[in-house]
Amino acid sequence: MRKRSTYIILITIVLAIYYLVSGIYLNRLGYFNSETLFYIEKARIIFDGVGNRLKVMGLTAPILPFYATFIFTSIDYVLAPVIASAIGTALLFNLMVNTLLRDSKDDFYLAILLAIFLFHPGMLYTAISGKGIYLILIFFYLFFLNLFKFYRSSTTFHISVASICLVILTFCEYKFIWLTLFFIPLVLSITINSLNLSERESIFRLFLSFNSPSLRRKLVNKTFALYMLIFILPVISVVCYKLLNLIHANDLNYFIESPYASWSVFVDNLNYNISTSTFSQKVPDMSVLLSAKILLYCPLILLALYLFKEHTYQILTILTPFALLEFLRVKYERSYLSHEFYLIFVILALLCIILKAQNFSNQKLFKIMLSSGVVIQLFTGYYALKHSQVEDERDFMSILLKPEVSTQQDDNRDLANYINSLPDDSRVMIDDAIAYPIVAFIHNTKKLIMPYQEKYLTAVEAPRDAVDYMLVATTKNPVSGYTQLNPLYLETVKANDASVSLKRIYEDDHWMLYRID
Repeated sequence: MRKRSTYIILITIVLAIYYLVSGIYLNRLGYFNSETLFYIEKARIIFDGVGNRLKVMGLTAPILPFYATFIFTSIDYVLAPVIASAIGTALLFNLMVNTLLRDSKDDFYLAILLAIFLFHPGMLYTAISGKGIYLILIFFYLFFLNLFKFYRSSTTFHISVASICLVILTFCEYKFIWLTLFFIPLVLSITINSLNLSERESIFRLFLSFNSPSLRRKLVNKTFALYMLIFILPVISVVCYKLLNLIHANDLNYFIESPYASWSVFVDNLNYNISTSTFSQKVPDMSVLLSAKILLYCPLILLALYLFKEHTYQILTILTPFALLEFLRVKYERSYLSHEFYLIFVILALLCIILKAQNFSNQKLFKIMLSSGVVIQLFTGYYALKHSQVEDERDFMSILLKPEVSTQQDDNRDLANYINSLPDDSRVMIDDAIAYPIVAFIHNTKKLIMPYQEKYLTAVEAPRDAVDYMLVATTKNPVSGYTQLNPLYLETVKANDASVSLKRIYEDDHWMLYRID
């Protein structure tokens, strides 16, 4: 057993190195995405910035993926997110393998798991893109693992652990807080079946419970107690965090609605606006089509449902994420579901297979079905990323399939290098709500005047007295309407101070840098 454990640790280390090398290679080719650039910029502010950085440190969201990059900023700001995601994804593999070893000694399942982590494009995207998806998958896996353990043992300890995992999952991706709504039918089913009744069918047990005052009272009490045990901690955690936002930012939803706190605010809107304004308009997923799309993306989930065909709790648990995605599609209708919401079904399917694979009587047939499902899933994974409605995901797939130098961030790098060449005592006004891809490449953030600083408002009102340079978005910049520093602002400055001299010293398609004399 010790040799097997050592063998698994070695595989995990090799997998982490494989992810690190791949991620650093893509980084050197020039691949970046909005989330990693946002984390890099905020990390530079916290460690190198000037002024009150408490709000940046405490209210940047999602907060846990952001904090996970801190450990590696001492190595390199730009590589920190990639290192974190590579090691985190390897850790997810190790967690799943350790679960597998408790239930199976067959190396075939280990090989299947390793193949998915090595070749599935979604797992590669998780590991080498630098995004925080790895934390979402880790705690999604632990949450559902502990739910399945509770079904086996009826030990409330597992429910408590699942509740803690859901708290952490919520702070990795806020949208998972809505899981609290869709577990109500499952909790009701569990409490109905826990009642001491002779009737076996759940619908009749429910009928008997509601028609008996004592059973009805017991049903309500048990349902409420179990629901509170699972979900009171996540709900209270979110409420406390919202109050923290209210205290420091005067807005309960600052962490999910402000572009200074969350990278996705502008990116989601921009993706939606661009895709819906093009000739080949991408139509948002319709209800039935979304569930069908999930089944095509992850056919192994059908195998997981089959394995638990005689277990009501487990079936309802597996179906809960489907309901969650249908809800998110309606609630967030102006944004597309990102890839992690499809990857959770891959993780859930693998978890179910790990727990029930040994119970399948015809192992040879099962292994053929599993192998076929994995092969299909690899192809559907590549197709889903290549034709994704999210630009960052398509960019990743393009550079993964055709590794060549990317020029996507060249303009931002060139502008950042120009600002780097300015004297260290220069004062440059920048609105990092939209200019964070530029700030991410600026080495000395002490020369920058940004909205998190109190003197930024003074600089906006009277730039001549407060700053030496200012960065203004051009009319061609797709997000110029989301910042005050745009061509209209230049007219306002000239109108308020006729003697001010604004000299354009740098310009590209999206930005203009002015020196103020």
